Amino acid sequence: MSKPKILQENGNYSFRSYFELPNDTDEILAEFGYTFTRSRLQLPKTSSQLERLTELQQQIEETIPYVTLSSEAAKREILIAPVLSRVAVTCKRLLRIEYPLKVNNLLQGNLDYFIQSEQNLVVVEAKRDDLTRGFTQLAVEMIALSMLEDTPFILYGVVTMGDVWVFGTLESHSRTVTRDIASYTLPDNLEEIVKILVGILE
Repeated sequence: MSKPKILQENGNYSFRSYFELPNDTDEILAEFGYTFTRSRLQLPKTSSQLERLTELQQQIEETIPYVTLSSEAAKREILIAPVLSRVAVTCKRLLRIEYPLKVNNLLQGNLDYFIQSEQNLVVVEAKRDDLTRGFTQLAVEMIALSMLEDTPFILYGVVTMGDVWVFGTLESHSRTVTRDIASYTLPDNLEEIVKILVGILE
């Protein structure tokens, strides 16, 4: 029995719409011809010495007790933007914030954070509370990016609530999106998170 389609072909969907849909990630990705898997990802990690990580760690740890992190904006400013800014400076790459992207009426909206290097790219979706639906939105954003010219075969993404970070990959040749079964936390795994992000962009 074939399932009814979730998306209306003449409908208009923003990336945010996919966060709000009640359907499971695998069902939504199937609409774009992608399969969804969960497994432990072997993520690239830089082996180079990273400067000023200790300062960043101190800054985050000192700030957390004095800021209410109840809103998405607060988490983005206090926890997410400082980490991604450090990655951008380390890799000497532009960090694009609220980056507009439109492929068609099913794939359009703003990417919260987007960093691109000659080898690869990372898209980061910031969510206040729901990592599962946040990952669905991230996956759809990666599908949109995979349709652009000169996009690498493997794309990397992260969905984060600020304190918890979950990585994902999109492999265009096998049309598979994989969510890592591991997750990383701030401030404890700061070094690991930065090493992975820099490793992807190197």
